[in-house]
Amino acid sequence: MTISRRRRMLVLCSLTAAGMLGVTSVSTAERSPEGPELHSFPPAIGFSMLNPDVDAPGTNDWSCLPTSLHPRPVVLVHGTWENRYNNFAELAPALKRDGYCVFGLDYGDSDDNGAGLHPAVKGTGDIRRSAAELAEFVDEVLAATDSSQVDIVGHSQGGVVPRQYLKAEGGADPDDPAENKVRNLVTLGATHHGTTLSGIATLADHLRLLGFGQLMLGEAATQQARGSEFMAELNAAGDTVPGVDYHVIATRYDEVTTPYESTFLAAGPGATVRNITLQDGCAVDASDHLSMTYSGRAIDYVKQSLDPTAPEPRCEPNPPVF
Repeated sequence: MTISRRRRMLVLCSLTAAGMLGVTSVSTAERSPEGPELHSFPPAIGFSMLNPDVDAPGTNDWSCLPTSLHPRPVVLVHGTWENRYNNFAELAPALKRDGYCVFGLDYGDSDDNGAGLHPAVKGTGDIRRSAAELAEFVDEVLAATDSSQVDIVGHSQGGVVPRQYLKAEGGADPDDPAENKVRNLVTLGATHHGTTLSGIATLADHLRLLGFGQLMLGEAATQQARGSEFMAELNAAGDTVPGVDYHVIATRYDEVTTPYESTFLAAGPGATVRNITLQDGCAVDASDHLSMTYSGRAIDYVKQSLDPTAPEPRCEPNPPVF
């Protein structure tokens, strides 16, 4: 059993005990330590490699209760070969300071591939199984916060896993969309329609994983290749489900989700889609795939997606990782 799964089981036990005692909040004793707030991906991944089981700052406070201003908890879903800390070491505390209850999980922790042998490298396992893990985690968040819906923010594969959850793991109710467990899905550089193999290889090279060999990079990597059986199945009935608002953030300099426009979604019945390119109106934002969750402009777009009254996104430089 992984450390993160043990932690979630402790939370569930605490929730059960708290309910039996009539307590409405959960002790923070079971929380993992928080890593520091960092403002770029390279130091965040470096820190997580040495500290593989830390939360992003401001996340996983199981006593947090949403307010009328921000009535839904936010669940952060990391990308392939990343984890709940290094993907969101800047975005998570930014949301927490704005008054959101913020939660993040590690998923896809598989030791059947070379990359996944390092305890900080997550998101390598079968996406279908990862969606089931997300379903379990969302239920924990809903129970802890006494909420009926969450908003989800995901990067890269972290946008695809929630879509699988919505379509196949109980995240959406096709008979009554008002009963969906997700209201907003915000994605950054998500591999919604698959990516070229060169994109997958580029990410592996950036993270120094290419030496493991393509077959050693985990099932999730091949599932995200354009034309894969998984991608065909995910998109067969359309990009969206009724009752969910989709906010899709892209960068023109994405060298992993290629071409970058493949991240965009088309709205089906009962859903709305807003496709956003960071460089529209802000040429100085040079975010690439790995740096986009550290872009002030992207963070502001996330906030605006969660709350339409949030200020217009800033325009400021953000360098690529590579």
